[in-house]
Amino acid sequence: MDGYKLFRRDRQGRRGGGVALYVKECFDCLAINDGDDRVECLWVRIRGKANKADIMVGCCYRPPNQDEEADEIFCKQLGEVSQSLALVLMGDLPDICWKYNIAERKQSRRFLECVEDNFLTQLVSEPTREGAPLDLLLVNREGLVGDVMVGGCLGHSDHEMIEFSILGEGRGRDSRTGTLEFWRADFDLFRSLVGRVPWEAVLKGKGVQEGWTFFKKEILKAQEQAIPMCQKTSWQGRRLAWLNREFWLELEGKKGEFMTFGRRGRQLRRTTKML
Repeated sequence: MDGYKLFRRDRQGRRGGGVALYVKECFDCLAINDGDDRVECLWVRIRGKANKADIMVGCCYRPPNQDEEADEIFCKQLGEVSQSLALVLMGDLPDICWKYNIAERKQSRRFLECVEDNFLTQLVSEPTREGAPLDLLLVNREGLVGDVMVGGCLGHSDHEMIEFSILGEGRGRDSRTGTLEFWRADFDLFRSLVGRVPWEAVLKGKGVQEGWTFFKKEILKAQEQAIPMCQKTSWQGRRLAWLNREFWLELEGKKGEFMTFGRRGRQLRRTTKML
């Protein structure tokens, strides 16, 4: 395809399969090679433009009969990339009921645990093949993607296409951390606002993810009205350079020495009194 860079990982040992990702040439990007061909997964880091942060884009196919060792490798990769960068993961991930977050096979249940452990959200609720949502879109940050649409086929594929926009994250220089001021909170108002929601009726028929999203939205709305916040700003959005790991270890060592000195001092005073 003209104007695009192609990244691919072919299936080893037999024909077919594999994953591929096309990225517009205007983006500065880098493929992350893990060196393990047992997992049909591709990771590409796209450098953010202007004030946007970098984003990791993943494309994978996870067979329902994938062996446990390959599954563990995939889960390890997923955990590493989701902790370091904003992540958008696309792929064919069968054998999971995403409405209720359940799976039959042990490996699929392990993958579900990995998704939950890394706080990933699955955004596709419509079927993409034979009435089931096989082709999925997972992110690790709220608001990272938008305009998700399912429909139409590419070429002769029997899978529905998923279209969406990657909105990205700002690379702000100031980090403002909102802190809830519970001592000024109106808990009577909070209880009243939460109690007005007909939870049983509105949650009926909703899946785990949809129900959780609705619950969180209502709680945050009540929190916004009943609990004030104050803003704490850190310079350039990061910890001061001298507050590093070595400093904290040194500080912990001095704290330990001080505690030891205090215990010895008390013991000396008790001995002196006895004399």
